[in-house]
Amino acid sequence: MAFLLFQLNSLRSRLVLLVMLAIAPIAIMTFINGARERDHAIEVAEDNLLRLTNLAAANEAQSIASARQILRDVASVPDLMGDDEDCNRLLANILRQNQDYANLGLIQMNGDVTCNATPSQGKVNLADRSHFRRAVHLKRFVAGGYIFGRVIQKHTVNLTYPVMDDDQKVKAVVFAAMDLTKLDRFVADIKLPPGSLLLTADSEGKIISRKPNPEQWFGKQVSEAMRLAMAAEPGKPVLLVGPDGIERLHRFARVGNNGLTDYTVTIGIPADEITASARHDQVLDLLALGATLGLALLAAWFVGDVLVLRRVKRLANTANSIASGTLEARSGIVYGKEEISELARALDAMAASLQEKELQHLKAESQLREADRRKDEFLAMLAHELRNPLAPISAGAQLLQSGHASEAAVQRTASIIVRQVHHMTRLVDDLLDVSRVTRGLVTLTRVPLDVAKIIADAVEQADPLMKARQHRFDVVLPPSTLVVTGDHKRLVQVLVNVLNNAAKYTPSGGAIRLTARAEGSNVKLIVSDNGIGMSPELRSHVFELFAQADRNSDRSQGGLGLGLALVKSLVELHGGNVAVESEGEQKGSTFTITLPGTPRQQPTQEQPGHSAIASRKLAVLVVDDNVDAAQTLQLLLEAGGHHVSVAHTALQALELAQATSPELCLLDIGLPDISGYDLARGLRALPHTAHATLVAVTGYGRREDREQADAAGFDHYFVKPVDVDALLTLIAGLP
Repeated sequence: MAFLLFQLNSLRSRLVLLVMLAIAPIAIMTFINGARERDHAIEVAEDNLLRLTNLAAANEAQSIASARQILRDVASVPDLMGDDEDCNRLLANILRQNQDYANLGLIQMNGDVTCNATPSQGKVNLADRSHFRRAVHLKRFVAGGYIFGRVIQKHTVNLTYPVMDDDQKVKAVVFAAMDLTKLDRFVADIKLPPGSLLLTADSEGKIISRKPNPEQWFGKQVSEAMRLAMAAEPGKPVLLVGPDGIERLHRFARVGNNGLTDYTVTIGIPADEITASARHDQVLDLLALGATLGLALLAAWFVGDVLVLRRVKRLANTANSIASGTLEARSGIVYGKEEISELARALDAMAASLQEKELQHLKAESQLREADRRKDEFLAMLAHELRNPLAPISAGAQLLQSGHASEAAVQRTASIIVRQVHHMTRLVDDLLDVSRVTRGLVTLTRVPLDVAKIIADAVEQADPLMKARQHRFDVVLPPSTLVVTGDHKRLVQVLVNVLNNAAKYTPSGGAIRLTARAEGSNVKLIVSDNGIGMSPELRSHVFELFAQADRNSDRSQGGLGLGLALVKSLVELHGGNVAVESEGEQKGSTFTITLPGTPRQQPTQEQPGHSAIASRKLAVLVVDDNVDAAQTLQLLLEAGGHHVSVAHTALQALELAQATSPELCLLDIGLPDISGYDLARGLRALPHTAHATLVAVTGYGRREDREQADAAGFDHYFVKPVDVDALLTLIAGLP
């Protein structure tokens, strides 16, 4: 307080004190109103509780009064104490018409039950029952306490009425055993708030009705505090803690008037439920008061010199931060129309502009690094994917060059080279569009395939690496034919990648096994090795793009991790899945490729390629700046009997065209002087080649390249390496 008084010379402290004095009356009234609302809620709850308690007592009294009338009528029946069989039939008939009772009977003065609506197994004596003794003594209707029936084995209260002779002496007692579950039926009609308790107790404090869970409480003793409250003034509200630990507000009422019963009904409502609404409203009022006080104090705090001094200091700190290189620093001042707001706006705009330029610089630098990394990855991908088919091509070329191969070996080698070139062509097409491959957007040619043929072609490609590393390689095939539907070259590519991966990561002289088997409706290809294995961390992302094991002397051929990523993509495109298992490093790996099987179909047999034969000899112009490519194509066409002219530039091609008038022109696009597109337009303009067939033979395979070729006047489009069968078929079909 002394500190506050010491600071009253400032505008800020004086405004704070003024706000607190202004809010004080509102705060006091908030607490007073909250207390009043709580008291009012309790009063309303007490009135409702009294009404509900009286209603419950009236419902039970009605049931007891009905029983009294029945017993009175039974007691007045002539010859009731005559023949026992007649009496039993009478009481049984009454019991059938009154389902609320468990039994009716007649008690002699010695306590023996001689007449009973419910037959008993033996003789029953009720001389020890207090309700019997009281009915004899008081000579009136008596509602007894809780009893578990000896004969009927039910929770009951026995209601008794004396049978009088002409001298008004008691000569017997009739009784009705009321089933407490029926008494509780009237209690169930009372609608209570959640968590409330309603019970009825006899004169000894034993429970004869309860809501909820009556069956669990019949005959149990109420608490001592509850019993004392029942003995006190009936209408007085009392707070009691129940057996469940909940504090409830109770009110009590006697069941019936003029001594009808000694029962007491009580209803208890949870105290928290009574004041819950009032407390909720009070909490809202306090929150509103706190918010008002907080806003008022906050306003008082900022109305002072803080609006000037603090803001100027913030601007200075922001300027210092920007000068030190923290370009994300901002003043944080809400702009207005005053001078400080204009200065803050200009300072923040300057910082934002500097930060944006810095971000652009960092982004450009990051993009350059990413572009360089992507370039290296792309080149590595090409080397990785093209090396597999190059192995059999290289071996086949060396065999042909040796000149010692038999005719059958030459044919087989040529077939291998053609097949691998086709495979390389498709790989190049896909690898040139990296995003299409990595996202699985590859078009598949699906036909039924013999798994054994897939394995044979894959082994053919992987075998050179296996032999180079001196691995022991076993292939285990089932006796029956396994058929899958898919793209032959893609599935060969999948298997080659897995086999090469096993060969690379298995030390020299290791063991690799390829097993094919049917499992249910699927076909499984399992490649296992005893190589370096995988750690759990590597197994979790081994099929991701560029994932690979750590580089060391044993893993020098690991590449950039493209192979397994392509395996996963291609297998999933075939509707299958691939998984890897390894017990850890140096414990080998097992790759399992699962593909859907194709039952009851014959695999499509791959037909050997055959060249179409032209119907006549043509004059052909071949234009390519690659001398080897041009000469190879020239030899191929001349072997078919065609007259071929070769040019290596566009200008030379135009001169030859005028001299030879070719009917077919095979043009490269990337020429050294002018493009193949301009050359095509020039040939169309010459009368010698205006109607010639122009065929593009190029390494460009994009869609936009094809569109440019169509616009330039080309009739057909081939991507290098040329599909020879398709080219010869085209030539054979020319008019």
